[in-house]
Amino acid sequence: MAVLAYLAAVLAAIFWLSERPRLEPVFRYLPPVIFAYFVPTISTTLGILPATSPVYEWMTRYLLPMALLLLMITVDVRSILKLGKTAGAMVVAGSVGIVLGAQVAYLVFGRWLPDEAWTGFAALSGSWIGGTANMVAIAESVGTPEEIFAPVIVVDTVVGYGWMGVLLLFSAFQPKFDRWLNADLSAIEDTNRRLAEIEAVRHPSTIADLAVILGLGLSGAIVSVILGQKMPTLGDPTIISHTTWAVLIVVTGGLLLSFTPVRKLEEVGASRMGYVALYLMLTGIGAQGDLRAVLDAPAFFLAGVLWIAIHALVLIVAARLLRAPSFFIATGSMANIGGVGTAPIVAGIYHPAMAPVGLLMAVAGYILGIYAGLGSAWMLGVLSGL
Repeated sequence: MAVLAYLAAVLAAIFWLSERPRLEPVFRYLPPVIFAYFVPTISTTLGILPATSPVYEWMTRYLLPMALLLLMITVDVRSILKLGKTAGAMVVAGSVGIVLGAQVAYLVFGRWLPDEAWTGFAALSGSWIGGTANMVAIAESVGTPEEIFAPVIVVDTVVGYGWMGVLLLFSAFQPKFDRWLNADLSAIEDTNRRLAEIEAVRHPSTIADLAVILGLGLSGAIVSVILGQKMPTLGDPTIISHTTWAVLIVVTGGLLLSFTPVRKLEEVGASRMGYVALYLMLTGIGAQGDLRAVLDAPAFFLAGVLWIAIHALVLIVAARLLRAPSFFIATGSMANIGGVGTAPIVAGIYHPAMAPVGLLMAVAGYILGIYAGLGSAWMLGVLSGL
C-alpha cells in the first residue's frame, strides 16, 4: 500500500506542477507523462522503491483493463475506420523494422556476445512485436537459457521503455515533423473535431456519475480477468494467453458499449478516469526499471539501441511514403514494442481522441507478434550458424 501511495502521490505532484504557470515552458516540451514514467524509475535506481513488488503486477492486471474499458466506450467508430489502412500499414512497418533491426543488431554485436545470444535476440523480437506474452512464447520455442534471458529482460525494460520516453518527448515537436513528412492530417483533424463536439457538451461530474464510472471500470476489469482465466490458451508456443483473452474481452465489451447510451458517460469524464488509471499504471511500469542494470549488459544494451534506431528509420520511411502523420510513427512503434499497456498512452499524448486507435493497433500487434517473432527467430538461427 505504501508503494501504491507513493506512486499515486508522484503522479498527483507531477500533474499539479504541470498546472503552474511558471512551469508551463517546461511541461510544453516535457509532457507530464514523461515524468510519470521516469520519476519512479529514478526512485527505484536510488533505492526509494523496490524493483519488484506485488503492486506492479496488480496495477497491470486490473488498472489496464479498467482503463481500456473506459477508453473504448468513448470510441467514435466512424472516425477510426477512416484511419484503418494507414494504421494497419504502420503497424506492419513497425514489425518489419523490428525483424530487420534484430538481424542487423545481431550481425554487428554478435561477436561480443555468447554463442546462444541469438536465442535472446529471438525472445526480444517476440516482446517488441506484441509484448511480454510473445517474448515468453518465443523464448520457450527456441530454448533461451536463463543466463541469456536475464540481460534480455533488462534491455526490454530499459531500452524499450526508454524509447517510449523519447516518443513522449517527441510529441512536443509533432507539428514541425508533420510538415516535413507532408502528412495528410485530414482524418485526424476530423476525429479531433468530433472530440471538440464532445467537449462542448461536457458538464461537471456528480457523485453519481463518478460512482457509475468507477463501478463500471472496476467491475469490467474483474469480469474480463475472470473470463480470461476461464478461456483456453491457444497455440504451442502460446499465441493467445489468458491475459490476451482478458484484453480482447474488455476491448470487445467496450466497443459494444460505445453503441449504447453508456457512451454518454464521456460527457462526465469517463475517458479522463480511464487516463488516470492508465497513467497510474505507467508509474508502476517505470518503477520496474533500474538504470544501474544497463551496466550489467552493455553489449546487449548497445544492440538494443541500434535495433530501435533501425525500427524507427523503417517507420519514418513508411510514414514519408504514406504521408502518415507522426502520430502513426509513435503509435505504430509502441503498438509493437509496448503493446496494449503503452500504445494507448502514447496515442493519447499525441492526440487525446486517438487512445482507442493506439489500443486497436496494439491488438493488431498481438496478432502479428507470434508469426513475425518466429520468423525473426528463424533468421537469427540461420545467422548464428554462419
